[in-house]
Amino acid sequence: MTKNLTYAILGTGALGGFYGAKLQQAGLEVHFLVRSDYESVRRNGLFVESVDGDFRLNRVNAYCDVRNMPACDVAIVALKTTQNHLLPDILLPILKENSTVLVLQNGLGIEEEVAAIIDRYKVSGHKIGETKIIGGLCFLCSNKVGDGHIRHLAYGKINLGEHKNNSQHGGIADEMQIIANDFESAGIPIELSSDLLLARWKKLVWNIPYNGLSVVLDATTEELMTNPNSLELVKELMHEVLRGAKSVECDIPLEFIETMLEHTRNMHPYRTSMKIDYDEKRPLELTAIFSNALQAAFSRGVNLPKIRCLYQQLQFLDLRNRTNAVK
Repeated sequence: MTKNLTYAILGTGALGGFYGAKLQQAGLEVHFLVRSDYESVRRNGLFVESVDGDFRLNRVNAYCDVRNMPACDVAIVALKTTQNHLLPDILLPILKENSTVLVLQNGLGIEEEVAAIIDRYKVSGHKIGETKIIGGLCFLCSNKVGDGHIRHLAYGKINLGEHKNNSQHGGIADEMQIIANDFESAGIPIELSSDLLLARWKKLVWNIPYNGLSVVLDATTEELMTNPNSLELVKELMHEVLRGAKSVECDIPLEFIETMLEHTRNMHPYRTSMKIDYDEKRPLELTAIFSNALQAAFSRGVNLPKIRCLYQQLQFLDLRNRTNAVK
């Protein structure tokens, strides 16, 4: 009989709060690291307003200090990649012998970053066994709209793939299947992938145009889809992502572009996560989503001019935005 896994959520925001709450609602043991709204969540729990049905967790295991959290079987990294400098302090203390780290973040190069942190920890003499790292690509429209209040607008599927050195195919390990079963028991659709790198490039087909243009053009997904000029630019950026993917031997079929366009047409008008970060004057996830993709392609002799142009505009806006925020 397989024992129930315990889960730690690092980043109880729109994504981590939603998935963690769903796991707890399904009867799993979940521990939440909570920052700004810790007191509210500790007193009142979490409320998820969802297209699939609202629910409230009146009591949750909430912590403002990771040192008070128990070590867990699965550590879910649901921070923005701009906060990954915190991982040595908040991830390592909750790992136990043979824990699994599930990285629910956007962009490229994320699992390698986590693996390097864990390797440095082992070199320093700490014994945490063979930590597996699984990447998760979340297709989720969700916002945090108040203290302990998550609004789920659409979708929710996660594509899981195991990280291997040198971007080797990971196969479908037993640990990944068990985690997938837990998520599916919580009503979260799961797709298992043997090629994590390909899955990450496929996610960039959506993230690069919609996250980037939503900031530069100050637009929702609906506005980007209904204006013929922005729609054409979305398509051109998607085609460049496919070129970048192909340069690193990740072949994405051309029809995948229409699939992403159709999914976006069916969304409610959505303010992307990058647009929310920009509006809240928080740092943008430009390295993971844009720079790493551009560098990967450039290292193979492939230039992606429209993506680079968008990246340069976002760098300008991001710096100005954060400079104004501290004045």
